[in-house]
Amino acid sequence: MSYTTEQIRNIAIIGHGSTGKTTLLEHILFQGGMISRPETVDSGKTVSDYSEDEIARKISVRSSLTHVNTDYCKINFIDAPGAGDFVGEAILAIRSTETALLVIDGKSGVQIETVKLWRILERQKRPRMIFVTRLDEDRANFSNTLADIKEKFRVTPVAVTIPMEEGTSFRGIIDVLNNKAYMRPSSHDQKEVASEVPAEYSESVESARALLSEAAAEGNDELMEKYLIEGELTQEETLLGLKEALAEGKIIPAFAGSGFANSGTTALIDFIMQSAPSPFARAPEKAKDQDGNDVEMSIDPSKPASAFVFKTQIDQFSGRLSYIKAITGTILSDMDMVVSRDLHKERIGKLFTMQGKKLEEISSLPAGDIGVLAKISSLKTNDTISQFDKPISYAPLQLPSPVHMLAISAVNKKEEDKLNELLNRAAEEDLTFRVSYNPETKETVIAGMGEQQINMILDKIKSQSKIAAETRIPRVAYRETITKKATAEYTHKKQTGGHGQYARVVFEIEPLERGKDYEFENRIFGGAVSKGFMPGIEKGIHQAMEAGVLAGYPVVDTKTAIIDGKEHPVDSSEMAFKLAARGAFREAMKQASPVLLEPIMNLSVFVEDKYLGDVMSDLSGRRGKISGQNPIGGGIVQIDAQVPQAELLRYAIDLRSMTSGTGSFEVEFSHYAPISGKIAEDVIKAAQAFKTQEAEEE
Repeated sequence: MSYTTEQIRNIAIIGHGSTGKTTLLEHILFQGGMISRPETVDSGKTVSDYSEDEIARKISVRSSLTHVNTDYCKINFIDAPGAGDFVGEAILAIRSTETALLVIDGKSGVQIETVKLWRILERQKRPRMIFVTRLDEDRANFSNTLADIKEKFRVTPVAVTIPMEEGTSFRGIIDVLNNKAYMRPSSHDQKEVASEVPAEYSESVESARALLSEAAAEGNDELMEKYLIEGELTQEETLLGLKEALAEGKIIPAFAGSGFANSGTTALIDFIMQSAPSPFARAPEKAKDQDGNDVEMSIDPSKPASAFVFKTQIDQFSGRLSYIKAITGTILSDMDMVVSRDLHKERIGKLFTMQGKKLEEISSLPAGDIGVLAKISSLKTNDTISQFDKPISYAPLQLPSPVHMLAISAVNKKEEDKLNELLNRAAEEDLTFRVSYNPETKETVIAGMGEQQINMILDKIKSQSKIAAETRIPRVAYRETITKKATAEYTHKKQTGGHGQYARVVFEIEPLERGKDYEFENRIFGGAVSKGFMPGIEKGIHQAMEAGVLAGYPVVDTKTAIIDGKEHPVDSSEMAFKLAARGAFREAMKQASPVLLEPIMNLSVFVEDKYLGDVMSDLSGRRGKISGQNPIGGGIVQIDAQVPQAELLRYAIDLRSMTSGTGSFEVEFSHYAPISGKIAEDVIKAAQAFKTQEAEEE
């Protein structure tokens, strides 16, 4: 069955880890008739958690695409992992959908990842719904969870469904909107069946319905006027108002239930069909045209076809899979399109949707829908494909910078190239995992969002390729600079038979403002050194700056002026002046009070307020300068500080230990700052030891 853009619903299922998202989705698919029976996470057979890593660890580690087809609409679900190490998967799920379903544990309430996900939703102005799950478990409480949400996020969720009892007495839920009761099925593999609302809940239902009508009136001025006059709305009017209010982010619909007990899924599906926004409600996509100008593109089936690649997955059976969000037009099988990144053409071939790991072939993908392209090797995440005469490029995913770094090498050096190939393939699938080679430290460095993410990638590589890798804390890329003016001269003179080599230069060097890097000035008057030799002199300075005189780190923020020199009519050459310049710079630097510079990072730490004191004390012990602390809701405090990079190399592990696994942080480079004393001495000793080790290995 084909669907129009208006009939599409795209839902991102997100939440704190272990809140039951995968179980809830399994029962949505079951209730929606897409699978014959629901499986448990423990069984390793759920639709959305199908990779070896997920089955072994019993957690979601990557987003998965599923769908429910009805006569009324098609509902795409993207189930995202809840662990902070895999936040990139949640971000791409949010980016490619119109509505988020935030799953919250009815016992634990708002947790730290809930808060962080809420901030992402706020920044992206994404409509959201809440499903309070596990209400069949001891100490679960629907009302308390809604109160927790209200307190911590300064919003008032409106209940679309309410529970009939809670905890071990949980009987099922009531669909307030449609005035139906759904008793808890006797087993988890039985479907919900609608029934009359028990009389003892009539008062609770009327109270909840009044709040729903009031919330619906927020979505439409005419409805608000009628509600103020008459005090109520019809069911059709309520549905219309809720749909408009949800699309505009004016209300937060809340649902009660239990994924494992298959309770609450029917009412949720009905609400999504009736009131969740279609792709037409989506804010225009930011893009750039072929000339680099900013443009905006709304969901529009009438325009030429275009789509955004939001995820890449390399499957051992299906090959390379490119997940796409269609923005304009209709994408068809065997369609020719242009990749905006380099303007090369690609034939689409077959189109697919997915039910977990199962590819389902489709003939077309309308604007607003989500699909998959298989075996197109040139496509990458963040690519735009289009049929526009002048191709556009949609804005890339905004992902956080990696926070946990390790230097890596193959145990068997002959396998180094293969290891790097596999690491780069992993980085294609997960853009929060990055691989780079640092020529200064001569290390391959991998970076990710946390220890768990990196370990899982390395375990997968070892399992599939048998390549063993060893990791270590990476070396810090220090810098050297000078603190005062100095003058030095250097003469390069060599006689080798025939033409000799001769060049004399006199340099004056002085410090520059931090971040200015390098300046060169020719102050010679009278032609003591010909202008034709100046390029060679600058090359010599650049070579000298590649390795400073303290520990061999690159030199920055210096101004060099040549103030005098001498050349020979026969023996002078560009090479001679390059060598002379290199020598003069090093001599001048020794006299200019050189110092080491270390990278300073901007750090934002997110912790529960009960850990605030411990974390701040720890940051002070790491030579951190705390610039502020800000409560951001949910009992979470953001601490901002500047900390030397050398003090943060194990911070991802240490912070989790300090905060019982709940803390997280964001980090980015700020500037370089001088170091001295014992810290500088230790850095110099370590650099000398590294040089000695390199020489021995050679």
